[in-house]
Amino acid sequence: MTKFLLISGDEEKEKVVKEVFSSDEVIVTIDETSIFDSLDVEEPDIVIIDGDAEMLDLKTVCRKIKQYPVVTLLVVGNKRHNKDVTHNINLFIKTPIDKKLLSATIDSALKTRHSLLKMTRANQELARSLYQLNVMYNTSSQLAGSLDKDKLLKIMIEGIDKSLNFELACTLTFRSEREPVLIINSLYKVSDRLLEALKLRAILSYKSLLSDPPFDIKIGNLKIEKNIKHNIKEFDFSVLRFDNMFAPIMHNEEFYGFTEIYREKPFSTEDATIFQTLVQQVTIPLQSASFTQELKATNRKLQKLERLKSEFISIVSHELRTPLTAIKNAMDIILSGKAGEMSENIEKFVTMGKRNAVRLSGIINDLLDISKIEAGKMDFKFEITNIEPVIEYVKSNLTVMAKEKGLNIKYTPMEEPVEIYADSNRLEQVLTNLVSNAIKFTQSGDIEITAKVVNARELHYDQCFEEDIKKLQGNYLQVCVEDHGIGIERKDLNHVFDKFAQIENSLSRKVGGSGLGLPIARQLMESHNGAIWCDSEINKGSKFYFVLPVANDKSNFNMVKKQLIQKAKANMSTLAVIKIKSTNTVIENLLREENLLNKTYMENSLIEKDGNVTTLSMAVLDGDTPSAEFLKKKINTLVEQKKNVYGECDIMFSYDIEGEGHEKDSYSR
Repeated sequence: MTKFLLISGDEEKEKVVKEVFSSDEVIVTIDETSIFDSLDVEEPDIVIIDGDAEMLDLKTVCRKIKQYPVVTLLVVGNKRHNKDVTHNINLFIKTPIDKKLLSATIDSALKTRHSLLKMTRANQELARSLYQLNVMYNTSSQLAGSLDKDKLLKIMIEGIDKSLNFELACTLTFRSEREPVLIINSLYKVSDRLLEALKLRAILSYKSLLSDPPFDIKIGNLKIEKNIKHNIKEFDFSVLRFDNMFAPIMHNEEFYGFTEIYREKPFSTEDATIFQTLVQQVTIPLQSASFTQELKATNRKLQKLERLKSEFISIVSHELRTPLTAIKNAMDIILSGKAGEMSENIEKFVTMGKRNAVRLSGIINDLLDISKIEAGKMDFKFEITNIEPVIEYVKSNLTVMAKEKGLNIKYTPMEEPVEIYADSNRLEQVLTNLVSNAIKFTQSGDIEITAKVVNARELHYDQCFEEDIKKLQGNYLQVCVEDHGIGIERKDLNHVFDKFAQIENSLSRKVGGSGLGLPIARQLMESHNGAIWCDSEINKGSKFYFVLPVANDKSNFNMVKKQLIQKAKANMSTLAVIKIKSTNTVIENLLREENLLNKTYMENSLIEKDGNVTTLSMAVLDGDTPSAEFLKKKINTLVEQKKNVYGECDIMFSYDIEGEGHEKDSYSR
């Protein structure tokens, strides 16, 4: 049945329309308020307007009617109408009304309206599908960017809500094996008895999903989290009669929970597809998040074990050092003759005991050093220096040891020594280890020490050392210790710097050692922002190289930053590296603000200029997000207050935080 709205006060026209459409419903009115009430409430299909009606402002009425999904027909009589009226009309018919023409015109209009409505519905469905696809795409992108379980589930629920507009959603998940959580997202408040019903329903669903549930969930241990949109009304049991959809959150038989949604309006097949797709999308990120959590937990355990091991080694080493010192002192007294005369045999055995005590003391010192380095507690005294005094000291110190084996230590001084930012004592430790090793494993020939400046791109090394060396950039001082000893097989090069490792051969077994000298050297080089590696050929000799950055402001800052990071990790604190980048003038003005960039910030800082742009970098121990936010706000306030000094400037502000975690942020005015 078609519904007509006739806008006319003419009884004759009303009679004709009702006669032609006797089997349909015809509503007649001439009052403007009633016209629009009928359009809102009755929702007619066709509106017939009497063009001769005197009581109406046809221009306004026709314009308003055009906003409704109806077909309008104007009965044109004696009155003339301008385009403001006719522009808003779909069909026209003249008076006197021809009944057959009216019927044919309306039939045509109804067919047109049916086609238009069908097209409108199709467009609405298409728009809805496109919107849902866009929601799924955005949800998928957000899911891929997180490894936080709670955040992943929140993204999933938001995606389902945007796509399907549910009234109530219940999601069961597990924070840990013993912490089941029921997350309730509701349009309105949830009554206490409905909440109890949802908890019971969740437990029963959990037990029915898994034949052998890993954990027994009870109402008492089920934690509830509620997210309520509006508090204006309350849901009760009636919501359980709504249409609902349920989906487990599983991947490869790994169970992460489930979600169930309720909606008063029935769900379509397309809705079910969208729902299942969004739930499936979250499973793989949840699996990755679980793996990440397990990995973090394992790493924490390993770090704890590593700390305990280092502490144990440190304690044992200290405990061994005390009696060993007493033993060495006693042997020195005996060998000096102060304790009385000795026979030749006694002197021989006491000398052997002292030699082994010295050797054991060296091993203990190595153990202490490696534990300090790993704990980030090794003390460094960095200063501007050069390598010449270090090499000369090591050469003179080990010359006697070399001559005992008939070997020479050769070194040709550099023509132009370069400055490095380093701890001379630690460099002596590294070089002493390399030269003494060369002496131990060489039977004849010379030990040669060379030093030169090279660019990182010019370094030659075996592929197994690529990870340590590829990060180097710029100019470096390269020191090489070359021997003509037994050499190392290529397959063993990768293990030369491993802790407690000694390459197996008869000579290595004979000379012994802790196996910690080279690992310590490697750690010390890393602390100097350098690298160490070797090249060797069996029975022809070995070359051990280490490189140190040539001293400049940037390398010195990076060195300090590295030390502060180690200190932060050792103290279980954080270090913030803050960078402020702007024009030279702006940075210079900021540097003059002593109350802003005080000594705490500027103590370990680097200023780099590139044309008209300056970058100020600061390393702040125990720095955190609030530290950086504080600087942002202060700088913002400053440049706003002193526009005459700073002008309309752009400031790039970023910071990295290192310690237990790692965060990044950037900011631009």
